Parts: sequence; structure tokens; C-alpha cells
Amino acid sequence: MPSSPVLAARSLETVEAAALVVFLGGGDGEPGTARVLADASEALADELLDAVAALRLTGRADEVTVIPASPLLRASVVVLTGVGGDDAHEPTAEAVRRAAGAAARAAAGHPTIAVVPPSDAAALVGAAYEGAVLGSYSFTRYRPAKAEAAAVDVKVVTGKGRSKDVRAAVERAQVLTQAVAGVRDLVNTSPADLTPAVFADTARTAATGTKVKVAVADLKALRAGGYGGIVGVGQGSVNEPRLVTLSYTPARAKAHVAIVGKGITFDSGGLSLKPPAGMAAMKSDMAGAAAVLHTVLAAAELGLPVRVTGYLALAENMPSGAAQRPSDVITMRGGTTVEVLNTDAEGRLVMADALVDAVALAPDAVLDIATLTGAQLVALGTRVAGVMGTDGVRDAVVAAAGEAGEGAWPMPLPEELRAGLDSPVADIANIGDKFGGMLSAGVFLREFVGETPWAHLDIAGPSFNEGKPWGYTPKGGTGAGLRTLLAYLENVSATGVAQ
Repeated sequence: MPSSPVLAARSLETVEAAALVVFLGGGDGEPGTARVLADASEALADELLDAVAALRLTGRADEVTVIPASPLLRASVVVLTGVGGDDAHEPTAEAVRRAAGAAARAAAGHPTIAVVPPSDAAALVGAAYEGAVLGSYSFTRYRPAKAEAAAVDVKVVTGKGRSKDVRAAVERAQVLTQAVAGVRDLVNTSPADLTPAVFADTARTAATGTKVKVAVADLKALRAGGYGGIVGVGQGSVNEPRLVTLSYTPARAKAHVAIVGKGITFDSGGLSLKPPAGMAAMKSDMAGAAAVLHTVLAAAELGLPVRVTGYLALAENMPSGAAQRPSDVITMRGGTTVEVLNTDAEGRLVMADALVDAVALAPDAVLDIATLTGAQLVALGTRVAGVMGTDGVRDAVVAAAGEAGEGAWPMPLPEELRAGLDSPVADIANIGDKFGGMLSAGVFLREFVGETPWAHLDIAGPSFNEGKPWGYTPKGGTGAGLRTLLAYLENVSATGVAQ
């Protein structure tokens, strides 16, 4: 882990940075009434309030203004960023995180950013750093000439720089932001450069020198092991599938959680071909596996006293003469037969194989995360994940998402949808009735979980932002789900209970 980015500055006038980020709270709703949420000298405070009045700033959330820095400061610009709220309530961590991210995006091009949290509370200091780092993210793999210019050094300014709680919060934020960046990098990578085999090698390399052990099953091993879902989905591609198992086993672990991630490195739909416009973002169909990889690595780096086993179910779904056909019947890991009615409903097939392995370990809980259905976007939009499963784990995951600042909503698994998955020739079909597609996919996965406490996260919308950047969320890969998974594991660490 790099050195702590905490600046224990005596005053804002002593902070050296190209851009200084100052938070504004909501005033009385009238333009020019925003409150400056920084402990500044009287002279500096007066100058900032004059700028607020002149620019008619309200301090509402998502309001970001860049102004020239006062001669009193050792900065080039000041970024004023709104968190909303009122005098009676301290801003939430997510409001601070989002405002810091928006400010960092507005400060693009400045090599150093110093963020002044609205208070010295450890949670808000950590959130300010987290948001600024996430907001300053850029993907430059294919534009190396821009890499140096895009690099940003983020510091957080606090009067409690020596506080153990503050430093712990920022150190956690460092681990978390590095993990989110890792997920974003994988999602943004061209699918030509991230085949299943390359993804597996990437996981092995990332785990080198950590407490995470990696095992990789290649095509030969998958066939021998009866992984009909992963083999069937991958058989249309020249790039062979893989199943990666990540194992973090700390001493005196309080619980054991298994996490399964969908890793379709590119999804053409197979013979049930997607329309061209629907394929452009399908390099992101491995976002679940990317989130699992970096969640396990982050849990190990943080030293969480929870055993975590991660599975990356990796395949490329392509059409060819060897591809899986609609009406094929495949035998899954564990023996369940599935009639494949739609080859574009492939994610649940690779996930089911890995879920069987996860359940076989008898963990306290199993989570799975996947860009599983377009129906998730219809139901919940692009920013809110759907969470299904057994009530206790489902609700614990939704609560963890709220703590992490990610959108998630509990969804049911109606029993009547199971009949729609009946097949006249196999144990189950891979698609159900027209309506409730997100829920039917969850019902399908439940068949492979049995009585194990379990939750399924559908992140089809939140995983990839095709619109404009907002808050700390960039265009492209977002890293969705990682912060939720990590918060869940931290809660299990604290309580010893995997709901």
C-alpha cells in the first residue's frame, strides 16, 4: 500500500496543490446562500463567501464551480462542490463521496488535488478521499501518450491527521479505490485483449505475493469435471473457457463466504445473435467476475477475518459452426440437465456450474454477481442493482450496498415463475416466460443453490455507464458491486454472522 495521503495541515493557506477542493452546504435555497464547509481563516472565508455570492451558488448536490485560487492560497484553482443538506445535519458519506468525485472530474488536468472534507469525522475524511480518487480515474491503456498527463495525486486535508481512526479510514479507502480501479480497468479492456485465458492469467498475476491462492481449470479439466454450462457457452469461440478459483483462508476465520462472478469476456449472444447496437458494450459482460477478483484481493489486503472463496466463470459467447444451438441439452456440474432455448441467456449457465462448486464447500453464505439480464435495466434502471435470494442474505447485501453508497433494491423470487422454466426434455430450461426476466433468472440460479443461504446481484445496468459521467462514476466501466461485496464481508467480520 502506498504511503498515507493524509495531510495534517495547520491551515488551508499552507496546503500545496494545483487544485483545492472545498465543499459547500445547501443554504436557504436561494442563489448565493451556500455555506462554506471548511475551517478557513477569516480572510479566506470572506473571499470564498464573496465568490459564492457573486456566482449565486446554492451548495446543492452536483453543483461544481472552478474559480481562480485566492492569493492567500498555494493552489492554482479552488473547486467549490455542493453536498446539499442543511445546517441541522452533517452531510452523508455518500453525499461527500459524490461531491468529491464531481470536483475531481472538474479538476481534470491538474496533477495534484487536495480535498478539504466538510468535517474531521473519520467516515467523511475517508469518503472525501475515496470520492476524489474514484472521480479522477482514467483509462489510458490504449492512449499511453495521455497516461502521464492523466495521473493525479490526491491528498486529503484534515486537522486530525494523526488520528488512528482517520488514518484507518483513509487507508481502507486506498485499498478500496485501487480495487475499484482494477475492476474498471478490466471492464474497459478490449475483449480481444481479455480472453478467458488472459483473464485467468491476470487473476494469477494479481494474486502473486498476496494471501490469495489461485487455481485455474482449463478446457480439458472443465470437460472432465462435467462443467457443461461453461463448456457449452464457450464452445463457439476459438478462445477456450476457464474456471478460476480464488482462496483466501485467514487463521481463525469467523465465517466462510463464497462469491461467484459471471465472466463472459464478450457476449455476441451466440447463435441467438444480439443486434449490432446491443453488442458494443458487451465487453462489460465480465464485470461480475472482475468484481469478485478484486473483492477477494481487497479482503486479503485488509486482513478481514473471513474465509472467502471466489469463482470466476470465464467464457466467450460467440457464434460459429461449433457453437451451442438453441434446443441443445447440456449436463451441468452436479448432473442437472438444461435445455438451452436461448444461447443469449448464457450467463446463468456458467454461473450455475460455479455455484455448484461453491455450495459443495458448505460455506455460511454464497453470493453471486452478474451482468445477467436486460430485464434488470427495465425494472431498476442503470444505477440500481437488483438483489434476490434468501431473505437474510439478500437484506444484508442490500444494507451493505446502502453503507457503501451503491444503489441496490431487494427483489422477490416468485414461486410461480418456476413453472415457466419447465422443459419437456430436461430438468429445466434456461429461459422462462416473457415477463419478469430478471426474477426468472434468479429462480434458475436458485435451482443450483439448494438450502445454502444465498444472494444474487444483477448489475447489468450499474456495471457500465454508457451515458455521461456523474459524481465519481466515469463513462465506461464503473466497478459496480465491489464496494457492496466488501462492505458485506466487513460486516461479517464485525459480527461473525453471514446472514
